[in-house]
Amino acid sequence: MNRRSTRLVALTAATGLAVAALSGCASGSSGPEETGGDVTVTWWHNGTGEPLKSFWEEVAAEFEADHPGVTVDVEAFQNEDLQRTLIPNALQAGGDAAPDLFMVWAEGEIKAQVEAGYLKDLSGLTDVVESVGGAGTGWNVDGKQYGIPFRFGIEGIWYNSDQFEQAGITETPATFDEFGEAITKLAESGVSPIGVGAGDGWPAAHWWYQFAIKTCSGDSLKKAAETLDFSDACFVEAGENLKSWMDGFEGDLPFQANPTSTPAQSVPNSAAGLLAAQTTSMELMGTWHRGEVAKLVPGAPADNPPAPEWLSWMPVPDIEGAAGEPGAALGSGDAGGVYVDAPDETLELLEYVMSEDVQTRFAATGEIPTVAGAEAGITDPVLKQIAEGTVNASLVVTWLDTQYGPVIGQAMNDAIVNLMFGNGTPEQIPEAMNAAAATL
Repeated sequence: MNRRSTRLVALTAATGLAVAALSGCASGSSGPEETGGDVTVTWWHNGTGEPLKSFWEEVAAEFEADHPGVTVDVEAFQNEDLQRTLIPNALQAGGDAAPDLFMVWAEGEIKAQVEAGYLKDLSGLTDVVESVGGAGTGWNVDGKQYGIPFRFGIEGIWYNSDQFEQAGITETPATFDEFGEAITKLAESGVSPIGVGAGDGWPAAHWWYQFAIKTCSGDSLKKAAETLDFSDACFVEAGENLKSWMDGFEGDLPFQANPTSTPAQSVPNSAAGLLAAQTTSMELMGTWHRGEVAKLVPGAPADNPPAPEWLSWMPVPDIEGAAGEPGAALGSGDAGGVYVDAPDETLELLEYVMSEDVQTRFAATGEIPTVAGAEAGITDPVLKQIAEGTVNASLVVTWLDTQYGPVIGQAMNDAIVNLMFGNGTPEQIPEAMNAAAATL
């Protein structure tokens, strides 16, 4: 897989759609701590599970060894808290509260941070920017690069291959009609087909996102992203298709009981925990989910637990007859951004993180890298499948709440959860999005 493949670059450039949790907050450093000339660089990331947490600590130690006088204070936080609370609050506070190197999310979210003056222009890191190619499109604002993605991949259905076999499912479904048949077989075999962490909002919202990118044409999606006008009838149709699909099952199906009381991940009663305990058979989630499930498998070792052999992955099925491009996928990645007042050593640290050597070793931890050549480190067949699926997708659309920005994203997610598990209507989703857009 070559992240600089002309196909992927052309897709992202042509569409404008880029090819997504803590108990306490540690203080950051907006600049060098002057202690006899020494410099401290703070680095916040979302790799809380093993082996990734230890890997980033190892990378930080290697950088320190090659840069005498530089200390890297690296900390891992749960993704939801990092994205929704910790980083926004730290950047708003500024000064010593802001981390130097930290996670930045694509499209609308990074645009808001750039407009607020929080981020350093990374365009001068020419070799690094070129090494990730089209994968970096979503972090480019007005022709300048403000984030460098180190992980990238598409979302899919993680499933229990043993339970599929026991239910008599011999092939992964390619359409939602076939998907419905598989769900019925799983339910008849005595297992809850799909888990969803609707308690955190966004995992449920991603189901509507999938219906939207498979219902709306590429032109409609591009226009909505550029104008933040969601009046196209396809957005209502996406909700109608989702609701019709859900209403085609009996009882709580296709999801587990009490989805709005279920968090996304990190704890045994989360959607990830239900899949890990084999209480549910499937979950819609991004590339990171393999590690989340692994650490929640009952009896799993605390350090570097292996993913269960039954955990498999498949692309999200298509909707037959819909206007969306067949094979369209939803995805994005995680990127590093640099605080505007961070010391120069932060840029050197980011360059090291994005080196081919580090990225190749990063791939060996069970992740999908972005730097060309680093894909050689991917040994897991499931991750190879996701990597190939990302490059081969006809269209890759960034997470919609990230693409449209936090204000629209929150209103959209709330309306989607209400449609799926409350009294909402398909019309109320684009209405909420347009109302939120009007406040910007």
